[in-house]
Amino acid sequence: MTFGFDLDLLKTFVAVVDCGGFTKAGERVHLTQSTVSQQIKKLEANLGVNLLHREKSMGTVATTEAGELLLSYARRILATAAEAAEIMRRPSAPRTVRLGVPEDFAGRRLIDLLSGFSAVSPQIRLDTVSGWSTELRRLLDAGEIDLALIKREPGDGGCIASWSEKLIWVESATRTVETDPVPLAVFPLGCIYRDRAIRAIEQSGRRWRIAYTSQGLMGVQAAVASGLGISLLPSDAVLPEHRRLEASEGYDDQPASEVALVKGRSSLSAEAKLLGHFLSDNLQP
Repeated sequence: MTFGFDLDLLKTFVAVVDCGGFTKAGERVHLTQSTVSQQIKKLEANLGVNLLHREKSMGTVATTEAGELLLSYARRILATAAEAAEIMRRPSAPRTVRLGVPEDFAGRRLIDLLSGFSAVSPQIRLDTVSGWSTELRRLLDAGEIDLALIKREPGDGGCIASWSEKLIWVESATRTVETDPVPLAVFPLGCIYRDRAIRAIEQSGRRWRIAYTSQGLMGVQAAVASGLGISLLPSDAVLPEHRRLEASEGYDDQPASEVALVKGRSSLSAEAKLLGHFLSDNLQP
């Protein structure tokens, strides 16, 4: 026959031993003396052993050998039960949403935006992955991220939300560069700004060369400012150290590109939907 320990009986037993008697134990566990006595008898009957020596003349109790053995286990059982109850009362672990962001997305603005989301949804943990649009699309298709902000041509597929992004030709504000061939400071293959710049130069009938390539926005910005090359950048990435190039100089205005919030093939979790709604309402590229 199997026997499962009753936590209430164990609690009463420990209280009797700690208090040295039934009356004080009853006060601790908020039971009458007679109820305490009944619970100890029930525990002894369940185990088939005597747990306490009762000194009626002195009104005290002492543990038997079996009672002493049970006492050590009872304390551990009650402690483990209390720990489990405490853990179960705590808020559940935060659910994670995985967001892909472009390599050239402004860091400070992104941190401020995601901090705002964490403030209104503290139960959700955000994991961000940076990469170029082609890589972010691959991660979405593989189910490795839930949402991504993609730089793309306007209307290039479905999306949750999209924002127009103005593009501007820039060179150094202090150093004029040679323009035959046109030296370009660009991002790696797969970047829409790089593709647009090369295509525009070729359509104008001029030659071009890659003068500088950087994975990050700051690298391209610095290369342009130092006179290494010309670049096509979103308007919010233009620095005071840059000079805007005009159509009269052979750099026609380019149509706006697009920042799109897209999801993968799988259905979004409730947490990912919350992030999607937040970005749709608050992102202003």
